[in-house]
Amino acid sequence: MANISVLESPAILGDTTKKRNREKCRVPEISVSNPVLENVRAEAGEDFYQYLHWLKLAREPNLLTLSSSHHFYYDSSDLKRVKTLINLKKLNNIKHLESFLSVVNRLLPRTAYFVGCFKNNEQNGDRLPYYSSAKFLNKLINIIDSRTDRSLTVMDVTNRLAEHNLTVIDITEINGITYFCSQNTGNSFR
Repeated sequence: MANISVLESPAILGDTTKKRNREKCRVPEISVSNPVLENVRAEAGEDFYQYLHWLKLAREPNLLTLSSSHHFYYDSSDLKRVKTLINLKKLNNIKHLESFLSVVNRLLPRTAYFVGCFKNNEQNGDRLPYYSSAKFLNKLINIIDSRTDRSLTVMDVTNRLAEHNLTVIDITEINGITYFCSQNTGNSFR
């Protein structure tokens, strides 16, 4: 992991600015005693773990993770006191993304945070001539293969979250993966 530092720290509450490609700060090595954070570190890696610390959400109570490899079923009573829902599966790999985001909005309490990641497929101005055909070929293979590897950009994710009343608070790219933090501002059942 590269040595990256930040001069400023985000204020989660009340900060609605979107900051792209912000460098993250190193969090001093602390003992992980929260099983949710242990799961994040083991399954999603050090960068996701550091991102949660940088957002100052790691010490918050009532965290819940949605594993990318294990399937758990939660009902509305399980999510009543959740303050932060952490999705460890990249949004690119969620087969029914619109339905998933709709359920997240509906079940999360108002003002709860939804944190996740995705692979940003934006090109930095230097498009390769074969990029379009390679992208088309990947989509075709995914359809045939029944695999999901959706092409997403920062704007796609921001718009999809907004459509489901999840307001983006932060978007940060770390080592090729884009992490986001959003807050539920919609009409949940609570």
